[in-house]
Amino acid sequence: MSSDQQIIITVSGVDKVGIVAKVATAMAEYEVNIEDIKQTLMQGHFVMFMLGNIEKSKYSFKEIKEALTNAGKELGMEVWVQRKEIFDNMHNL
Repeated sequence: MSSDQQIIITVSGVDKVGIVAKVATAMAEYEVNIEDIKQTLMQGHFVMFMLGNIEKSKYSFKEIKEALTNAGKELGMEVWVQRKEIFDNMHNL
C-alpha cells in the first residue's frame, strides 16, 4: 500500500460523547476508508489517531482536510490531518 494515499488524523481535546462518531461520519461522507484507529483518555483529555485511505475518494486532500478540521471545530476539538508519507518523514529525521 502506497503511503501517498494514506492520511493520519489526530484528534485532541476534552472528552465528550460523539467524538468518534462525528469524525468517522465526516470521513465516510468524503469517502475516506478507516484503516486503523487508536484512542485513549488521559485524565479527561481525549486523544485519537486514525489512519485513513483516500485512494477511492473523489475529493482532494485539501477538501478532506478542511472537512475533518471543521468537524473538530464543531466538537471544540483540535484536529490535525496530514499525509502519512509526510508524517513518516517527519518522524524519521
